Amino acid sequence: MDAKVDELLGRIHALELELEAEFARQGAELRYGLEHGRVVFEEEVLRRHRELQTRLSRYIFNAKPMVAITAPVIYAMIVPFMLLDIFVSVYQAVCFPAYGIEKVKRGDYLIFDRGHLAYLNALEKLNCAYCSYANGLIAYVREIAARTEAYWCPIKHARKTIGAHEKYLDFVAFGDAEAYRRRIAELEAAAEKK
Repeated sequence: MDAKVDELLGRIHALELELEAEFARQGAELRYGLEHGRVVFEEEVLRRHRELQTRLSRYIFNAKPMVAITAPVIYAMIVPFMLLDIFVSVYQAVCFPAYGIEKVKRGDYLIFDRGHLAYLNALEKLNCAYCSYANGLIAYVREIAARTEAYWCPIKHARKTIGAHEKYLDFVAFGDAEAYRRRIAELEAAAEKK
């Protein structure tokens, strides 16, 4: 990579760190913290959260008819999500060791902490768990696909790529055959060391 790209990536990284610090500051304002990986609220905040919880019966009774009608369609997606989870996890378990690719830690992507929010009723917590699973799973699958692409075809596209994964930044330029052959040789050498 050239110096300009390195400089831009450095600035992006610095902004990401600044953003994380801001999220931490906001968390402190909301008076919660993490203890042993578990969210803990101050007692006064927890009491207020419980007061703001919508009772399950009211939540269901006030649901819009289209929400109730479409809910089975949303929840039916759990089947393909679970199948995707199983197949991708098996793919990674079988193929990544053979290629010398570091495995993706599933637990880093599937995060279920919203169930600790006292202002959510049981159905809201279930909905949040479902969304956490679906979005975490897609992120997990994307990382597995990104590591696969970085191993087999680390070439940028000729056209702008919307939502490219982080590894894409390290791919060689489209049309740079020499850089591609060098990258493949590097990857093969690294895999042999593992």
